[in-house]
Amino acid sequence: MGKPVLLAWSGGKDSLMALELLRGNSSWEVVGLLTSVTSTYDRVSMHGVRRELLVEQACSLGLPLDIVWLEPGESNETYEQKMALKLQEYLIRGIKHVAFGDIFLEELRGYREKNLAKLGIEGLFPLWGSDTRLAMRSFVMRGFQALITCVDTWALDGSFLGRKLDETLLEELPSGVDPCGENGEFHSFVYGGPLFKSPIRFDLGEVVEREKGRFLFQDLLPQR
Repeated sequence: MGKPVLLAWSGGKDSLMALELLRGNSSWEVVGLLTSVTSTYDRVSMHGVRRELLVEQACSLGLPLDIVWLEPGESNETYEQKMALKLQEYLIRGIKHVAFGDIFLEELRGYREKNLAKLGIEGLFPLWGSDTRLAMRSFVMRGFQALITCVDTWALDGSFLGRKLDETLLEELPSGVDPCGENGEFHSFVYGGPLFKSPIRFDLGEVVEREKGRFLFQDLLPQR
């Protein structure tokens, strides 16, 4: 049995690809998923996906989901304090590693490692340095199913919102857009594929605009 590791979870493709790599490495055992949810909206911070859908994801993947609860407009300092308190709970259990789906943003990785080091925790980055185009093509070819839930219209046309991540979409992405959306061009939700016991079922809801229309969010409605 490998060393226990907690995986930072957004519900999107990068988190899923990191999980797949960790599960394929006998040195590690993923013991849980950790996400942050804005309590007022009951949605995942940044991605805007309903918490209920992440709970269904975790159940289908066979992993427990833990949550750091945030309030709208909280400072980054408050976020860091809440995250530190949550991670200390895992330290007590002997879990000293946290994995992330980051691929090439040096500043973001440095920020994570700095905060983890204060707690005596080591960060893992299984996707680090990957070719994002090859990673996405492999993701699609292996049968994972995902769709775009958020678009930054300053970087990508809003018509991509709500579309399935498939070969056609990858071919249509503008040359300046990273295939994994690593620069924040888009976010995604994975709802099926090899690691899932069963697919996550939902319907498309309304499109929501934020920051004067810059960010578009596709609401996903859990099927009852």
